[in-house]
Amino acid sequence: QVQLVESGGGLVQAGGSLRLSCAASGRTFTGYIMGWFRQAPGKEREFVAAIRWSGGTLYSGDSVKGRFTISRDNAKNTVYLQMNSLKPEDTAVYYCVVGLLATIDSNRWDYWGQGTQITVSS
Repeated sequence: QVQLVESGGGLVQAGGSLRLSCAASGRTFTGYIMGWFRQAPGKEREFVAAIRWSGGTLYSGDSVKGRFTISRDNAKNTVYLQMNSLKPEDTAVYYCVVGLLATIDSNRWDYWGQGTQITVSS
């Protein structure tokens, strides 16, 4: 059974930093893309970032790029999201995702974690 387990969420003041981790298990993930979505209260699930097996990255836009950095350790089947200069607008549940396509369409990812809460206070 494939399992994705996120960690590193919590409460942080605006301007602070957090690092999320997601460890995948249950199958081989060679060639698979790993990434992150987030969902704020009352809003749709939103693509954040993705990273290919070889290390190429994709970010959602200007609101994230420059503050967030995605990385991975293939030997550990783990993806990370370093979040700096956090803003209250970043408050959301952050979900780890794994799939064969790098896409902003949440329905096209193969595997999802349970999510970890990030709360950024004003």
